[in-house]
Order: sequence, then C-alpha cells, then structure tokens
Amino acid sequence: MAQLNLKPSDFEPIEYNEAEAERIASETTSFWKDAWRRFKKNKLALFGVGIIILLGIMSLIGGPISGYNYFSNDLINANKPPSAEHWFGTDQLGRDIFARTWYGAKISLFIGLAAAFLDLIIGVIWGATAGFFGGRVDEYMMRIADILYGVPYLLVVILLMVVMPQGLWTMILAMTITGWINMARIVRGQVMQLRNEEYVMAAQSLGASKIRLLFRHLVPNTMGPILVTLTLTIPNAIFTEAFLSYLGLGVPAPLASWGTMSDAALPYLQYQPYQLFFPSFFIVLTMLAFNVIGDGMRDALDPKERK
Repeated sequence: MAQLNLKPSDFEPIEYNEAEAERIASETTSFWKDAWRRFKKNKLALFGVGIIILLGIMSLIGGPISGYNYFSNDLINANKPPSAEHWFGTDQLGRDIFARTWYGAKISLFIGLAAAFLDLIIGVIWGATAGFFGGRVDEYMMRIADILYGVPYLLVVILLMVVMPQGLWTMILAMTITGWINMARIVRGQVMQLRNEEYVMAAQSLGASKIRLLFRHLVPNTMGPILVTLTLTIPNAIFTEAFLSYLGLGVPAPLASWGTMSDAALPYLQYQPYQLFFPSFFIVLTMLAFNVIGDGMRDALDPKERK
C-alpha cells in the first residue's frame, strides 16, 4: 500500500475569504427575484416601464387637466395651432387635441391590453392542453390552429369588422379570433419540454390531477416566454387598431383613439401637421416602450443568463 506523504502544513487552516464566505452564506434567491434583479439593470427597459406608467396616468388625468372634454365641438376655434389655451391645438371641429389625445390613450391602451389578455387566456389553455396530452389531442388541436393561422390575420380582422356591428368590443373580438395562436404554439412547446421533468412525474405519482399538473406545475414554469410574448402582443394590437382606423373601421364617433385621431388628421397634414403628429407620436412611443420592455424581460427571464 502506498504511503501518504503528509506534512504539517497540510493540516493548517486555509485562508479565510470573507467575501466568499458571505456569498455562500447569503440567502438563496428565487428565479423571479433573480430575474427582477437582472431586469432592473436594464435601464432602457426600466425607462420603457416608466413611459407606460406615465401614459397610463395621463390617460386618466389628462382630460381634467386640460379643462376640456373630448367630444364638444367649437367651430369658431377649429384648426388652432398649439397655444397656452389649447396645448396641442384643436382639430377640424374645434375639439381640444390634448384632451382627445389622452382620452384616445385610454381607448388605445384598453384595446391593446384587452386583446392581449384574451390572447393570453385562450392561448395558454389551448397550448397547455395540447402540449400536455399530446398524441391525437395535440394533433387535432394544432391542426385547427394551423388552419386558422393560414388565414391572414388582418384579413380576418377586417372581414369581421365589416360584417359585425362596429364597436370597441367588436374590434377586440376580431383581433382575438386568430391572435391567440402564437401564444398557444409557444406554450405548447414549453409544456412538451417540461411534462417529462422529474418534478412533474413526482407530482403525478403523488396523485396530482391533470388540471393541477397543468396549472400548478407546468404553466407557472412557462411564464417567462408567456410574459415576453404578452408584452409584444400589446403593441401589435395597438397598431392593428390604428390600421383599422385608417380604413374607417375604428371605434365609432364621438369616441377617440390614437388611430381615429390620426385618420381624421391625415387630410390636414399639409397645413395643420400637429393634428397628426401628437397621436402618431404616442402610437410609436407606446410600441417602442413595450418592445424594449419585452426585450428586457426576455434577457431577464432567460435561464442561460443566470449567474
């Protein structure tokens, strides 16, 4: 048997590293806490969050601040440029553009959030069910999704807006008919990857029901991709509303949205460009803010980035 060549120095205590000891002894952090810590480091994403919060606040208080409402006509003061009296000017009917812009923010943001929320609910349930059960259930469900996906999204929305009564909820419903498919595909793929994980099998062996396995163990672990997709769905819905307004299929008068304001201002672009500038600016600003938030969340929720 070989002898060990031990020296007295081998029994001396190793050097104490206080910083390393504090790191080891520190409280462990959860995935979401770690994601939030990394998200906060993304200054651009935080700026996007601040922009959305500010727009939300202004949509609630902007009208009262202006002292005008969004629907009263004042033809004597029609097409007035921005001034101390009318901060964003007036439109062709003499309505205060500042008040209409923030009322339009309320409508546009509501459309974006409502359409994205319905896409979330339908897409998560559909995709999680297909991915969990697999086999013929998955095949039939995803074939239905593929058929709907094969029809151009905007064409479906336009057709539904033409044949159904024009209104706010009609627009949201039209956007949702096929808008949930992308969410469903993402959730399905995530669930198929997770359904054979050890913690799922352990929960199943303990008698957990299929509903509990889906919505207690699987869906919560797909929240990263779900949230990222959600933040990118909202600006898409806002843009779709603006596009429909250009086609005359926007929210009915006297309601105002950024899309209907942009459409109404287009004929006056040469002489009153400010009428188009303000609603268009806030459409672009909102879409950019949600996009940078989505990019920040993608980086923060990526497990590969955890250290």
